[in-house]
Amino acid sequence: MNAKLKPGVVIGDDYKTLLKACKDGNYALPAVNVVGSNSINAVMEAAAKNKSDIIIQLSNGGAQFYAGTGCPDAFQAKVLGAISAAQHVHLLAEHYGICVVLHTDHANKPLIPWVNALIDYSEEHFSKTGKPLYSSHMLDLSAEDIEFNLSESEKMLKRMAPLGISLEIELGVTGGEEDGVGSDDNIGADNPLLYTQPEDCLKAYELLSPIGHFSLAASFGNVHGVYKPGNVKLRPEILKNSQELVQSTHNTDANPLDLVFHGGSGSEKSKIAEALSYGIFKMNIDTDTQFAYSEAIGKYVNEHPRAFLYQVDPDDGTPYKKQYDPRKLLRAGEISMIERLNEAFIDLCSKGKSLA
Repeated sequence: MNAKLKPGVVIGDDYKTLLKACKDGNYALPAVNVVGSNSINAVMEAAAKNKSDIIIQLSNGGAQFYAGTGCPDAFQAKVLGAISAAQHVHLLAEHYGICVVLHTDHANKPLIPWVNALIDYSEEHFSKTGKPLYSSHMLDLSAEDIEFNLSESEKMLKRMAPLGISLEIELGVTGGEEDGVGSDDNIGADNPLLYTQPEDCLKAYELLSPIGHFSLAASFGNVHGVYKPGNVKLRPEILKNSQELVQSTHNTDANPLDLVFHGGSGSEKSKIAEALSYGIFKMNIDTDTQFAYSEAIGKYVNEHPRAFLYQVDPDDGTPYKKQYDPRKLLRAGEISMIERLNEAFIDLCSKGKSLA
C-alpha cells in the first residue's frame, strides 16, 4: 500500500516518496505548464476530480506573463511571476486535497541566472519555514556540450540539494520550440540529436546521484508541439537501454533513473504506455492543454458574437453584460482544459492514485 502524504506542495523526501509511488505503481503524473491563476486553478481542479496528484510548472515566459507583461523589468518579472505563482499554489493546493509538485520548466544557458535567483529566494524561504518554494527546477543545457551540461548541473544541484530541491536535466534534444528554448528546425525522425545515448545517462547518474536527487529528460524522439504524422518517431527502447546500463553497471534495482517524458502532447498512447514501463514518472503536456483552453474560448465567442461587439444590442436593446463577463469565457476555457486533463490522467494511469 502506498504511503500517505499531507495535501499541498510536496518537497524533499515527500517528493521522492511520491515519485517512488509513481514508478512502483507503473504510472506517471501530468506536468502542466501554466500562465496564470486560471490555468493553475483548472489544473488543481482536474487533479482533485480525478483523485490524482499533479505537477504544475512554469516556463520563464509563463512566469513573466504571470507577473504581467507590463512589468517594466523583464528579468525581474520572470522571477517575481514564478514566486507569485508558487505562493498561489502553496496557499490553495492543500484545500484541493491533492499533492502538487511545483516545478520550473526549460531553463537554457541564458536562463541560468533566473534559476539562481529562484534558489536565492528559496534559501530565504527555507530559513523562515524549513521548506523551499519549489519542489524542483529544470536546467536544460542540452544544446551545449555534455561536459558543460553536466558541470553546470553539478554546480546547481550542490546549491539545491541542501534545501531539498530536485534538479531536472536534459540529455539529447527534445525537438521543437518551448517558450523560446529550441527550434522547430530540429524536428524530424532522422535527427540523431533527438535520441539520447545510454552512456551519457550513466555519466549523469554517476556524477549527480551522490550529490542529491535529480531526474532526467532523456530524448527518445519526442518533440514539443504537435506535428504531422511521420515527422516524429518515438523510440522508448532508448529509455529501457539507459535504465539497464545503469542497473548493470551499479547493481541497482530496476529502473534506477527517474525519467521525464517531454513533448507529451499528441503522442501515441501505445508509446506512452511503453514509456511508463521504463521508469517515466512525469509527462509534460502543454500544447494540448493550450489548445483545449483556447478552443473553448473561441467557441464561446462564436456562440455569442454580438456580445463581443456591443454592450447593448443596437437593434433590440438586449444588454449583454452576462455574456461578456470575462468569468464566463475564462471558465469555458478552464472546463475544456480540465476535460483534456481527464484524458491525460487515464493515459498515464494516475487516476484515483493520489497519495493525499
